[in-house]
Amino acid sequence: MSEKKEEFVNPIDPDKIAENPHNLPYAHTVSGVEIKPIDKGKVKGRAVKAMYKQSDMQLEQIRKQIELLAQQAKGIQDRISISEQIYNAQMNFEPLIGFVYHLYERRDGSEYVLSMVSPEEWGPNPPYRFVATVELLADHTWDVLRKASETDEDEV
Repeated sequence: MSEKKEEFVNPIDPDKIAENPHNLPYAHTVSGVEIKPIDKGKVKGRAVKAMYKQSDMQLEQIRKQIELLAQQAKGIQDRISISEQIYNAQMNFEPLIGFVYHLYERRDGSEYVLSMVSPEEWGPNPPYRFVATVELLADHTWDVLRKASETDEDEV
C-alpha cells in the first residue's frame, strides 16, 4: 500500500508571518509585552536630576563635617588661650588633674588668679572679676566649663 502523503498548506497568509519573530522590534503575538520606544531625553533628564540631588546631598554632608571640624579647632584654640592665661596666673597651690578651679582677673587688670573658690562662695563683693570655671585635663590643658557672661561683666 502506498500512502499518499498530503502536503501541508498553511492557512495563514505568508505576507503576515515573520520568519524570525524574535528579531522584531515589537510584540509579534497578542499576549506579547508592549514595547515602547524610549524617550532618551526624559531618561537622561531624570538621571542628571538624580545625579545633582545626590551630589548636593554629599556636598551638604561635607559642609557639615567642615563646620564641625572648625568648631572643634576653635574649641582647641580656646583651650590653649585659657591655658596660657591660667599658667601665667598667680597660683598658691598645685592644681590636680580632673579637679575644677576658677579663674579670676584682678580688678585693676594687672594679673589673673587661679582659685578653688567659686564665684558664688565669694559673696556679694568678690575681690576679683570672674573669668571662667575650668577643669584641668590629663594633657595639662584646661577645659572651660563656664565663662563669664556679658551680664557678669556689666555688673562689675
